[in-house]
Amino acid sequence: MSSTRIAQDSRTTNAGKGPSASSVTGLDATNFFLADVQDGVGPYLTVYLASARHWQAGPIGIAMAMTGLATALCQIPAGLLVDSTRYKRTLVAVSALVTALSCILIIALPGMAPVIAAQIMMGAAAAVIPPALAAISLGLVGRRRLPGRISRNQGINHFGSFASAALAGLCGQYWGLNWIFYLVCGSAIASAVALLLIRPKEIDQKVARGSEDESNDPPVALNALFGRRPVWVFLCAIVLFHLGNAAMLPFAGQVMAKSHPGSETVTLSACVIVAQFVMMLVAWAVGRAMAGGIGRKPIFLLAYAILPIRGLLFSWFDAPTAIIAIQVLDGIAAGIFGVIAIIIAADLTHGTGRFNFLQGMVALSVGIGGALSNLLGGYIVQLEGYRAGFLSLTAIAVLALLFFLMLMPETRDPDEQARNAVPA
Repeated sequence: MSSTRIAQDSRTTNAGKGPSASSVTGLDATNFFLADVQDGVGPYLTVYLASARHWQAGPIGIAMAMTGLATALCQIPAGLLVDSTRYKRTLVAVSALVTALSCILIIALPGMAPVIAAQIMMGAAAAVIPPALAAISLGLVGRRRLPGRISRNQGINHFGSFASAALAGLCGQYWGLNWIFYLVCGSAIASAVALLLIRPKEIDQKVARGSEDESNDPPVALNALFGRRPVWVFLCAIVLFHLGNAAMLPFAGQVMAKSHPGSETVTLSACVIVAQFVMMLVAWAVGRAMAGGIGRKPIFLLAYAILPIRGLLFSWFDAPTAIIAIQVLDGIAAGIFGVIAIIIAADLTHGTGRFNFLQGMVALSVGIGGALSNLLGGYIVQLEGYRAGFLSLTAIAVLALLFFLMLMPETRDPDEQARNAVPA
C-alpha cells in the first residue's frame, strides 16, 4: 500500500473518530478565554477615554476607528498566512499576547499617540484570530461537522464574554477602569496556555484551508474566487451590517457617561453581560436550526431586521435600564452573525482551498464597516448630537437589510439534510 493511500486511510479514520478529548478541551478553553481578548477592550475604551481622559466624541471616534482600519489593512495578509502555515496555534497565541501588550500601553502612557498605536496593534492582532480559530476548528472536525463546531465555539465564546463582562464591571466599579485592561492581559495569557492542549497532528491542514480531504490540487486562483458574484454580495452585505451597527453601543456608553455619570461602567458591563448571555443561547439555537434544515439566508435576515429597530430605540431612550434591555436585540443579531458568517464563508469556498482567505476578507469587511461606523458616526454626533447619530445608523441598517434580502442567494447545499445526520 502506498504512503499516500496510508495517509488517506489515516485521515478517514481520524475523521470518523473525531478529535481527541485534549484537543476538544483546548479548543473550548481557547474560545472561552479569547472572548475577553478578541475585541480588545471594545466599548470600555470609549468610557475610559471619555471619563478618565476627558476626550471629545471626535477624537474617540478616531481612536476607535484605528482598530478597524488596522484590521482592514491586515486581513488579506492574515488570511493568506493562515492558509499557508501549519503553525495556526502559534498565530493565535502571539495575537493574544500582542493585545495584552496594547492594553498595557494604553494605561501606562498618556496622550493620543500611545492610544492610536495600541489600537493599531490590537487591530493587527484581531485580523489573525478569527480565521485562525475557524481554520483550526475546520481542520479538527471537517466540513460536515463544522456547523455544530462553530455553534459550540460561539456559544462558549459568548459565555466567556459574559463572565469577563461581569468581572470587568466589578473591576471598574471597585478598583478603577485600569483593571479592565489588566483583565484582558490575564485572559490573553490563559488563552495561550489553553492552545497547548490542541494536538497539532489532529489538524488536517488541507481541510483547514477549505480543500477536499484527499485532494492534492492547489488552491484556486484568487481572481477565480473574486469572479463569483455571491462572494462580493456577501462581503458588501457584511460591510453594511457593521456600518449600521458598530457604533451603537459606544454611542450609548458616551450618552451614559454624560447623562448618568458614575454609573456608566456598571451599566455598560450589564449591557455586555445581557448581550453575551443572549448570544450564547442564540448560537446554540442557530446550530439547531441549521441541523433542522433551515437555510442560512432566512436566519441571517433576522439579524439584519433587528438592527434598525435597535437604532430607533437607542435614539429615544437613554436610561441605563432601557439601554440594557435594548442590548437583548444586539445579542440576537450578533449571535446569529457570529455563526452564520463563518458557515456561509465555508459554503462559498468549499473545495477551493481559500476558506481562510475568505475568512480574512470577512473580517476585513467587518473592520471596514466598523471603522466607518465609528468615524462617520462620531463626527455626526459631534456636529448634530446623539439622536442624529443613532438615526443615521438606523438608515444604514435599513439599506443593509434590503441589500441582503434582494441580492444574497442561499448557500446551503440541497443535500445537506443528509449530511447533518453526522453528529456535531
